[in-house]
Amino acid sequence: MVKYQKATEKDTNQILELVQETITKVYPKYYPKEVVDFFCELHGKEKIKEDICRGNVSVLLVNNSLVGTGSYQDNHITRVYVQPEFQGKGYGSRIMEELEAEIALTYDKVYLDASLPASHLYEKRGYRTVKHEKWQVENGVVLVYEVMEKLLCSHII
Repeated sequence: MVKYQKATEKDTNQILELVQETITKVYPKYYPKEVVDFFCELHGKEKIKEDICRGNVSVLLVNNSLVGTGSYQDNHITRVYVQPEFQGKGYGSRIMEELEAEIALTYDKVYLDASLPASHLYEKRGYRTVKHEKWQVENGVVLVYEVMEKLLCSHII
């Protein structure tokens, strides 16, 4: 059974563990250590807790086990993570569909920051690159990413 629901403060540690595990297992295939460390810090416990308190974080449960999470701020998707062993099964797409539907209640466009390896996956979902960005992390290492947008169909009739 698959269920998508709003996260509560009691989910904070589980979400943190899922996000940190995914970053440390998957990101080193694409990024140097400094960038991996940057993402771990960016998606730390306090940030996750703040997002939950704002009501912008949801979790995807499969047989009552947390396998994914998604969050947004206004019309910007800020965090989508699926446990590595559950990737490639459509759970990330389900989270994206739910986030887009929620954002479409208020906005006609959605934005996200995509890593270069992930940008082609978002293109398949209808996103297009609107600008390239660089962010200086430590030791002179630069994170390069895409800012992408997608037009949403309004759910208001």
